[in-house]
Amino acid sequence: MSHQRVNKATKKPLEDGTLHTMDNGLQAKIITVSDGVIAGTRQDASGDAVAALLEKSRWSVVDRRQIADGVDSVRDCLIELAEGFNGLIVTTGGTGFGPRDLTPEGTKEALEREAPGIAEAMRLANPKGLGRLSRAIAGTRGAALILNTPGSTKGTVETLEAVIGVAPHAVSLLAGHQPH
Repeated sequence: MSHQRVNKATKKPLEDGTLHTMDNGLQAKIITVSDGVIAGTRQDASGDAVAALLEKSRWSVVDRRQIADGVDSVRDCLIELAEGFNGLIVTTGGTGFGPRDLTPEGTKEALEREAPGIAEAMRLANPKGLGRLSRAIAGTRGAALILNTPGSTKGTVETLEAVIGVAPHAVSLLAGHQPH
């Protein structure tokens, strides 16, 4: 799998120059799915927006990746990042109708269980906007909650804001901390 490490292995700082950790135990990883970002023709604005929103919501961003569009690249990266991880994995990009928009297909191959209510809530974040065109899905692999968000900065923030309040509870349940 070809991907570019942004944070974990290289220890490159996030957008404001520091690595952020929170003391509440909530950890998140971000995958930007974009041929343009990989080629260097596009900035990773949506990945930066996801990181800022997560940090504002008290999640520690412990890894960021940039990968090319495609089923295999998405599947392989999600499987790798979910291994032994209890936290949130957010993808940004590849959820529309473009010929290379294959993030949901790759995500489906990585998921063990889907969470359709979360995906529906994300689509309804802006009921009159372009969110209605989103093919994003949500679900789990191991103890990781995986969410697809759009590649636009506005879209990724709107959809993530719609579900960020329930994500800590979901991650806690995945870890077995709050049995029903």
